Amino acid sequence: MSKRNSQANKAAARERLRAERERQAKKDKARRQIVVGVSIVGALAVVGAASWGVMQLNKPSHWEAAKDAKSVTAPKNTSGENGTTVVIGKSTAKKTLELYEDSRCPICATFEQTIGETVHKDVDAGKYKIKYVGATFIDNASNGEGSKNALSALGAALNVSPEAFLDYKYALYSAKYHPEETDDKFKDDAYLIKIADSVDALKGNKAFQKDVEDGTYDSWAMKMSAAFDKSGVRGTPTLKMDGKTLTDGKSENAPMTVADFNTAITAALKG
Repeated sequence: MSKRNSQANKAAARERLRAERERQAKKDKARRQIVVGVSIVGALAVVGAASWGVMQLNKPSHWEAAKDAKSVTAPKNTSGENGTTVVIGKSTAKKTLELYEDSRCPICATFEQTIGETVHKDVDAGKYKIKYVGATFIDNASNGEGSKNALSALGAALNVSPEAFLDYKYALYSAKYHPEETDDKFKDDAYLIKIADSVDALKGNKAFQKDVEDGTYDSWAMKMSAAFDKSGVRGTPTLKMDGKTLTDGKSENAPMTVADFNTAITAALKG
């Protein structure tokens, strides 16, 4: 092999080696760009996921949003600010019995099962009207929803008629349907509708059912609950007439027998 050919071969080899290094360098650069790009996308994804998680944590719950709602749909047969004044009875009745209850309250259930029918008869007879104030403090204590959901359903019943409201409230507190305080059963719309089917005016009532399922009166229920909180009443059931609390005559508790109730209401009506 001539010296010239040998030099040409070496030059060609060097050129191939240089070209190969350039190709490899381009590959390495492209690979680094891909890795950096993927890392950035991954980092953005993590930041995005974290931001979404923070947003979800900071997002108000349905009931918190209902509480803060500026526009409130109040049921028929209500009055006052946001429709939170619920007074039922004959206009000729001179006195009004204020009744403070929480739908999940077991003592309220005992009161309704024992004395509820007496109250209904008195209202029908025009002895007095009743002013209902609904509470949801049991939900607050147990992180539940049943008190609020049942109060909203009571609003749907009130929208049908005052009589439907009273009958539905009585059914909610009945021994057949009222759950244990620790069982948040009233949070389920289907269960509230099942109870309503025991009330003639609500049985198969599609408008009532839709209001319960749509939460039409959820904001109203939260405004009603706020009215209870502002009342200064600290427990349920609480009964008042002319600003005075009705008790069983032996303690600060509400009367829990028909006899004690009749004694307390008779004195209050005379007062």
